[in-house]
Amino acid sequence: MKKTSFFSVLTALAVPMALTSCSDTDEPNTGGDYVGNGKYVFAATVQGSNATSYVLLTGESLDEGTLSPVNNGLLNDGATQWVFHKNYLYALTYNQGNAGTTRSYILDAGGEIKARGTEYRISRFSSYGAYDNDILTMATGESADVVDGNGYHAKMLNVTYLDVVNETSSTNHATAEHPYLMENFLGNGEYVTLAGAEQSGSRLYCGAIPMGLSQYGAAYDNGKWIRKGFEHLVHAEAGGSGSGSYKAGELVGTQYPDECWVAIYDNDDFLHPTLVKTDRISSPAGRFRSQYYQTIWAAENGDIYVFSPSYSKTMTDPLQRTKHNAGVCRIPAGSKQFDDYYCDIESQADGKSFMRCWPAGGNYFLMVMYDRPFSQSGFAGTDLAIFDATSKKLTYVSGLPSNITSLGKTVFTQNGNVYIPVNVENGYPTIYRINPATAQASKGVVVEGASDITAIGFLETSK
Repeated sequence: MKKTSFFSVLTALAVPMALTSCSDTDEPNTGGDYVGNGKYVFAATVQGSNATSYVLLTGESLDEGTLSPVNNGLLNDGATQWVFHKNYLYALTYNQGNAGTTRSYILDAGGEIKARGTEYRISRFSSYGAYDNDILTMATGESADVVDGNGYHAKMLNVTYLDVVNETSSTNHATAEHPYLMENFLGNGEYVTLAGAEQSGSRLYCGAIPMGLSQYGAAYDNGKWIRKGFEHLVHAEAGGSGSGSYKAGELVGTQYPDECWVAIYDNDDFLHPTLVKTDRISSPAGRFRSQYYQTIWAAENGDIYVFSPSYSKTMTDPLQRTKHNAGVCRIPAGSKQFDDYYCDIESQADGKSFMRCWPAGGNYFLMVMYDRPFSQSGFAGTDLAIFDATSKKLTYVSGLPSNITSLGKTVFTQNGNVYIPVNVENGYPTIYRINPATAQASKGVVVEGASDITAIGFLETSK
């Protein structure tokens, strides 16, 4: 069993307050208004004196009572991200750039969590999403077949399709006609990675995040794509470590930080996207190390809201910092263009941005806010706020405990409320119910004996 969890614990204080509106200028596991024959599932962590254990627990309620992992639940190896999809639970694992072991779980006829038979490896991923019966994991990597005269490999998109019904795994296959190239994806020479995959109708909406110039892109046509004044950003030698490593000849980080791009695919083949851009916000993705969190979500009426935390404000070089505040724009339902909708979220939060967000029913969204501006060191994402997309108003959630240490990585919506795990110092992790209309939180079920709850969802019993 693994000894440590992928996610480090962040600390912050949730401050309840309401903020004024502005003017015009994963995937949640959603229960709806009815939950059938099944149980709620909690991915919990138990910290022992010598080891860390991961347990999947089941319960009858999110709103009240207590649960315990002591001699209860199903032990497992943990996950980078738990994904509930189509009545299945998947444990996606990211292992420092290598393939990760993945398996799935169901609720059997007796109401117990059961691991399904197949365990397999998936390619490294930086983001994920879902389309029809598939969970999609995505990452940008080097192409084996597209190489320039310097021996530099072009960047391409790697996609793994996890068919949750048939319990199979497949990957995209690059060909000479369809190499899935991510180089010069936006027409400016830079390569991109995709953040999230939001299905609306038959279309798939992904954030296209410019990553700068690879060795291949920087060397292309004698440096054609290196902007004037940006030459000093091309690394003369390799360096860095982990997700921050780089190679000689690369220009890490975009030269166009004031643009937001969305790739719209007509299906999930990830070919021939329609690319749409707005200059009112920056890239649409939350960040934590090498993971890119989805910030493009469909409201209940089908409108696509595109959130940007303006994370490039953290870049070292001023040329690579966006001038835009964290904000949100919109692509109307059925459209392939942004409309004139815009809201500056950061100005409503005293200069603070957000790490990630989820739909919270209707036109509401739950935001994980940072506790201080990017200009200050040590910012942590454990404050919560509700964004009302109709009124363009951000309201901090009240009724939360003052000793929060971290938040869960999934949310659950049901009966007009949104639920999220809240982990606290010197106490047991608890599910909190939030009313989006009032931004008021209420204490729900407590998991005694656990150190944190990573994810929650609902599974119906299998037939």
